[in-house]
Amino acid sequence: MYAVTPGGEPPRDLRGVMDGPVRTVSCGGLVAHVSDVPLDRFGEEPLRRSLEDLEWVEGVARAHHRVVEALAAAGPAAPVRLVTVYTGEEQVRDLLDRRHDDFAEILSHVAGRREWGVKAYMRRDTPPPSPAPATTTASATTTTTATTSASGGDSPGLAYLRRKKESLRGREDLWRAAAERAELLHAELGQVAVASRRHRPQDPQLSGRSESMVLNGAYLVDPAREEEFAAVLGGYRDRFLDVELTGPWAPYSFTSIDLGAGRAGGVR
Repeated sequence: MYAVTPGGEPPRDLRGVMDGPVRTVSCGGLVAHVSDVPLDRFGEEPLRRSLEDLEWVEGVARAHHRVVEALAAAGPAAPVRLVTVYTGEEQVRDLLDRRHDDFAEILSHVAGRREWGVKAYMRRDTPPPSPAPATTTASATTTTTATTSASGGDSPGLAYLRRKKESLRGREDLWRAAAERAELLHAELGQVAVASRRHRPQDPQLSGRSESMVLNGAYLVDPAREEEFAAVLGGYRDRFLDVELTGPWAPYSFTSIDLGAGRAGGVR
């Protein structure tokens, strides 16, 4: 199962997981878009083993995403999570009947809107914020100078430790400044968007970048405000943040329904 829509047929010749043709199952004015898969690969035990194969999972995810994007391009769509598997059409109709109001509310909420993603990274080459100048009295300066002269300055070991501590403090200051900027960015984008979600920062292996991610946000935006939304980002591409805009996407982040455990096979 890929997604639920308020009606209609899938685009012609649309194919899903394992190249299966996508078809529909209808109930109560809602339409589930599904394709058939073999139980020897998608039964409970085989599926558990398959999910350990990252290459297999990537192929399934790409096929699932392709179907969802095609459906979302044609109208409101509520995607379901990857490898949501039922053992027959009756289970799908039962789901549509039991969760009719939940699906209807979500479809109404996302209709005519698109999801955009914003990722913000801490710039690695940015110097930390300069500290406020300290007020030093003449007597304190004299005492410090005298103490340093008397001790002959730091030893190489102490000097190294001091530089290490200052470097660490500098990175912490930079992280704090970038995180604060990211909070402001998320709040301002949220004022333009209809709804917003903040996801966990991605691991560098997933993001493809070595810089620390300080914002991984999703935003549901009306088309009439998309230019305004994108314009907000310009004010946050500064010495602290490197900001990326991705999308538009199907509204994955705003269609979450806990489908629960199915009967006689149920949800995988």
